[in-house]
Amino acid sequence: MPTPQQIVDFTEPPAPEGRSPFVRPQRVAPVAVVAYDERWPAVAAELDARVRGALGARVIQLEHVGSTSVPGLPAKPVIDLDLTVADPEREEAWLPQLEAAGFELTVREPWWHGHRCLYLESPRANLHVFGPSSPELFKHRIFRDWLRTDAADRARYAEVKASAALAATEAGETIMQYNARKAEVILAIYERAFRAAGLLD
Repeated sequence: MPTPQQIVDFTEPPAPEGRSPFVRPQRVAPVAVVAYDERWPAVAAELDARVRGALGARVIQLEHVGSTSVPGLPAKPVIDLDLTVADPEREEAWLPQLEAAGFELTVREPWWHGHRCLYLESPRANLHVFGPSSPELFKHRIFRDWLRTDAADRARYAEVKASAALAATEAGETIMQYNARKAEVILAIYERAFRAAGLLD
């Protein structure tokens, strides 16, 4: 398990020289943030079953995270799931099974908590793969659970998502650039969530 200091730390190491995290090139497309869809939890449950059906006991933990996991919050219509496996570096133990289930590896960045990301076209989903000690797993759950209970921060996040999506689309930016436009508000929300959880004084 990560330490509290690791959970609240947002320092990210750069990619090693000559290496890119992107297995598949980033696509530039309009960023669509839509109203919350009551069907998203059911879609997430279907994806959960698909991943567990592919990996069986190799699934240590599987969580619906991101904006589609927060009732009432507008979001891109893409389900985000965090998958915990014993060792992300041993791709032969989990990747072929997920590829057979329709997922495509899009990101590989072993220098950042062993993170991999797989994409599914239908239903649209991002499957983030981490090892058991990754602080990102805790960050994502804390952020999700805080937004589920704090209406003010949920409204703040909805507002910045809408403005960032409009600006990123008009500028022809990637999803990573859209995410960067939200970063200041996200970090402020994280700070309040961390304080509430007792991770910051």
